[in-house]
Formats: sequence, C-alpha cells, structure tokens
Amino acid sequence: MADKIIFLVDMQSFYASVEKVANPQYKDRPVVVAGDPARRSGVLLAACPIAKKHGAATGMRLGEALKQCPELAVVRPRMQEYINVSIRISEILERYSDLVEPYSIDEQFVDVTGSLVLFGDPETIARSIQQAVLEETGIYARVGIGPNKVLAKIACDNFAKKIGPGIFRLTEENMRQMMWPLPVTGMFGIGSRMDRHLRRLGIHTIGDLANFPLERLTRLWGIQGHVLWMTANGIDYSPVSPATHEAQKAIGHHMTLPRDYAAAEEIHVILLELSEEVCRRARSKRVKGETVTVGCRGADFDHPTGFHRQMKLSDATNHGADVYRAAVKLLEKHWDGLPVRSVGVTLSQFSPDTQVQLHLFRDLDKERRLDSAIDAIKAKYGTVAVVRAASLTKAGQAYDRAGKIGGHYK
Repeated sequence: MADKIIFLVDMQSFYASVEKVANPQYKDRPVVVAGDPARRSGVLLAACPIAKKHGAATGMRLGEALKQCPELAVVRPRMQEYINVSIRISEILERYSDLVEPYSIDEQFVDVTGSLVLFGDPETIARSIQQAVLEETGIYARVGIGPNKVLAKIACDNFAKKIGPGIFRLTEENMRQMMWPLPVTGMFGIGSRMDRHLRRLGIHTIGDLANFPLERLTRLWGIQGHVLWMTANGIDYSPVSPATHEAQKAIGHHMTLPRDYAAAEEIHVILLELSEEVCRRARSKRVKGETVTVGCRGADFDHPTGFHRQMKLSDATNHGADVYRAAVKLLEKHWDGLPVRSVGVTLSQFSPDTQVQLHLFRDLDKERRLDSAIDAIKAKYGTVAVVRAASLTKAGQAYDRAGKIGGHYK
C-alpha cells in the first residue's frame, strides 16, 4: 500500500469558477450558480469562495442566499460547458499518468506511482498539475495525496481544501496523528443518520471508529460495517481504473417534475418518456435488461411519500413499450395515490442484445428495425425529432428535458 501514490484532484467551486472565467466582470464579486435566477428560486449548485464568506453555501435555497448576500451575482447553470471543462482537465491529468479515473464532474483520481521518475516527487507533481489546470482553464485545483484512493480523498476533503497551498498528503505514518482526531463525519460515506448511529455507540472520531471492534460493526451493518472500519483504518485495495464507469450495471433516468402530478394518466406520460429514454441508452450500449425498477416520491421531504419497487420481466428487453408496461404495473400496484413530484425508471440485469428470444405473437425484428431507425433520427436531429403523441400533452416533459443535462440547462 505504501508504494502507491494516488491523487484526488478536486476543482474549487467548480461551476462558479467556470462562470467566473467566462465572465471576467465577476472576478471580485460573490457568484453563485442556481437553478432559476429569473424566478429567484431553486437551490445553489455552487458558490464561489467570496460568496461563501458572505454566508452563501451549496445546497442553500436561492432566496435565503440573497437575504444573506443581496449583491450576489446569480448565474444559470450551463451543464454542457461544465462537462467540456471537466474533459479538458482530464486531458491535462492524462499528461501525468495514463491512470485517471473520474470520481465526479469536478473530482478525479490519478495514480502517479509510475510517473515519479519523469516528473519528480508527489508534491512537485501536484504543484505542476495545479499550475497547468490554472493556466489552461482558470480553475484552481486542490490535491489530496495518499497511498490509496480512500486516504487521497480524505486528505483532499479535510486538509487540502482548507490550507493555503491546496496540497496535503496522508500516509500510514501520519494517518493516526492527522486523520484519527477528525470527527467521524470527516470520512466520506457517513451521513447524518449513520453519524447518529455511531454516536450512540460512543464513536465520535475517525479514530474511535478505527479502534472499534470489527465484529460488532459487521454484526450491526454487515459488509457496510466492515467497509467503514477499513476506511477509518486507511485500508483500500481498489485500483485507479479509467474503465471503472464503462461497465454499467444499470441504466436509469430520473426526473424532478415542475409541479405535483396527481393523476395516474399524467404519471403514465412521464413513465413512457423515461422508459423510451432508458431503452434508447440501453440500445446504444448494445444491452438488454431483465429487471425494471420504478421510484416515485412526493414533494414534502419532511413527510416522505411514494415507493421504490422492481419487477423481473419474462424476457430481457431494450424496447420502450416493454419497459413502460412493466413501469405502469408497478405504479398501479404500489402508488399510494398521493401527488408525485419526482419519478425514476431503471433497467438492470443486462445481457448482450445479440441474444434474442423468439416470440410467436410479435415481430421482434420489425420492432428492432423501427427502434434503430428512430435512434438514428434522434442521433442526427436531436432527441425530440421524434416523440410520442403523449409528450405533446401538458404532462409531457420531453421538450423541456431536451434542453437540459442532469436536470439543468445545457
């Protein structure tokens, strides 16, 4: 473990930083990126360091942030631009190593173990990466260094982000002195609910967790308890793998609706749109799925409603109508009838689409050729070049969604 040198490279206030680079007039102003600046609504997706000093924070409602700091410059998100910048940063990191693994749009793991003879010691390489990213994109990067991905991540989140140079290294030697005194929430993978459970056991710091009897943790939480103990002890055997995200185990699409949908007929429209999109993506990856999962949730997070259920199909499919029929069955069986604000459909348990089950009463080859023709049209002219008639009703969201990435405008 000690022989590896792993970086977690994190971009400071990524979305807000991209907007500041694109708009020099915002250089010395507090900037936030939020859902709908025109309506002064939505939540903050990013806040620059100046905005954070004025009380704005990621996840805060825009109205509340404006009360804290009326002079905020509010920018609508441009997801495609953020993706483009993230790809450019990946290309910079690939100059230092061929082992670059995206962790999120603004965080990437880099294994520089084999690069030390070319570029110098770990701190020298980290400073070189910082300078290259800043000069070529205008974004300030922080670098956590460790002998594995777990310690690199903790080093970045708890130290590199909070010290002047923006670089910090955790090792097996300094881990007990530096990491163990941190509150247990300083370890990723622990939310407020798990924190409450751990506190009831007398576990307040990462060190408390590292020294807690492993048998009790596994008895309480199984494999999750074992993973938490390993993380607290700085143990992680997972390699930095550029191909980590290539082999998907599931393909899903989730949508937050612009209003409450109270009628089953309206929810059916959303299920149809989501089923078509999920199957289009499955066909692009040349896979079929056997299991359909549907999730619905209401708007009141304090009093959660809805369901999350799945069913297995008789045959694997990537045909939208098949997934839609299963989704409707799940809705009819499990929906509590209360208004719905978010809906998701997922297809899983894949097999190659070259495996075909013959059917006596359906022309599967005709369906496949029709799906391929529609996919080709959408690839050339856009996802709304061909839509179901249901998407033209007031419940349809296909046209609005076509202008967004991840629920935010491109």
